[in-house]
Amino acid sequence: MNKNDNNGVSEASVPLSREKLATAHKNAADLHEDSANQAGSRERRIRVVETTQAAPDEHMIMLQQANAHLVIATIEAQKLAEQVQIAKDQLDHLAHHDALTDLPNRILLNDRLAQSIALAHRQGKQFAVMFMDLDRFKHINDSLGHEVGDQLLLSVAQRMVSCVRHSDTISRQGGDEFVLLLHSIEHAEDAALSAQKMLTALALPHSIGQHDLHISVSIGISIYPDDGRDAETLIKSADTAMYYAKENGRNNYRFFEQNMNALAAELQAIEANLRRALERQEFVLYYQPKINLHNSAIVGVEALIRWQHPELGLLLPEQFVFIAEDCGLILPMGRWVLREACLQARIWQQAGLPPITIAVNISALEFRDNKFLENIRATLEDTCLEPRYLQLELTESVLMRDADSANSVLHALADLGVKLAIDDFGTGYSSLIYLRRFPIDTLKIDQSFVNQMISNPEDASIISAVISMGKSLKKQVIAEGVETSEQSAFLQAQHCDEGQGYYFGRPMVAEALAALLQTGVPLLF
Repeated sequence: MNKNDNNGVSEASVPLSREKLATAHKNAADLHEDSANQAGSRERRIRVVETTQAAPDEHMIMLQQANAHLVIATIEAQKLAEQVQIAKDQLDHLAHHDALTDLPNRILLNDRLAQSIALAHRQGKQFAVMFMDLDRFKHINDSLGHEVGDQLLLSVAQRMVSCVRHSDTISRQGGDEFVLLLHSIEHAEDAALSAQKMLTALALPHSIGQHDLHISVSIGISIYPDDGRDAETLIKSADTAMYYAKENGRNNYRFFEQNMNALAAELQAIEANLRRALERQEFVLYYQPKINLHNSAIVGVEALIRWQHPELGLLLPEQFVFIAEDCGLILPMGRWVLREACLQARIWQQAGLPPITIAVNISALEFRDNKFLENIRATLEDTCLEPRYLQLELTESVLMRDADSANSVLHALADLGVKLAIDDFGTGYSSLIYLRRFPIDTLKIDQSFVNQMISNPEDASIISAVISMGKSLKKQVIAEGVETSEQSAFLQAQHCDEGQGYYFGRPMVAEALAALLQTGVPLLF
């Protein structure tokens, strides 16, 4: 007998409890409700069918509307996908192109350089990298504003693109620096031809607003694989060659040579030391006399900066001024020269020496500085020098860059009593109309004409014409770079007013010039 026989009955025969009975009733009710719902549902479907059969046009309209919504949703989804793709493409483009010029940037250039290196390595070919830096772009940017500077960069970029093949890559590295990747060249001379084409194209005036701006470029060239086998080395080699081009007069190109690395290191060291030279008072002024050609009297001096470098010795302006211009130090350096020169002129006067005019060269960046006039006035007041003893020398290119603006500044200086001279006259692009309008006191004939005037009749004719023109315009005329008695005699015969050069006296320290003033006799060589 099993365990269920203990009570004498089986589990199946146990009467239902109240809870189970209630549950059973609920289940039954639910079944009934389900049956009723199903019947109602069938009834409704029947009515829908009947309605559909009764109104087929309305149903068709509903289907058409649903289909139209589906089509619209599909089109909008497609548009959204396209917009997302466009946004991705734009982001990718921005990541690889310069925001101003839309030229490839460093990232894209390095990628294309890597491809060129791999291809050239497999095929045993060569290609060129050209590093290009605009000459004195900072002057334009600072004097005319960044908006004009940006427009000039756009014009430069367009000219550059027009000079190269579609397979080549022009990249803007930032600021006024550009790099050109010349794919697959046969000879190094191909790069030279491309560089010369670039120089010629950029030399033409750029019409920016109301300005006709002139800009040049210095170019350094490196060749794969001789000057580097990776992108970084190739760009560095081209950059080094570019600095060499700048030091040799700008507006030209140079190929990289191994000995240039030493020059690059020297230039970097000069720039680093240049930033501390003012604080350390390492700059000194030398003074070169100007002679009245009619009576041989010293009538003035030109203040010339020198750098007493603690390691390299006495450096001439051509060894560091262009670096100061490129790195923005020319402004504080120019202010120091002006103040020091005015102080020295006043010291000579207080010592009882004959009062003479002291000339100071003014760079383009200084002349365009919005505090230029204020600085001139303050310096004259602080040093107690009468304005008539200060002469400012400016080149033709500085004055003609924005002639109308220059005219107002020049008249303000003339009203102040300061003397004004055009330096290197004959090498720029002066307009005779503006020359007549400008309150210029002196025309200074460039030494390049003086050097050859005895042996070259054309240069002699130019000098004679300039002297004659100066007389007719009631300007003083001075010839610089006079080194021989023959040159001095020719200038005297042409009735030139003044002369300056080694024949009359080399640049000298203030004490030596003071001794010369005391005797009144020029130092002849």
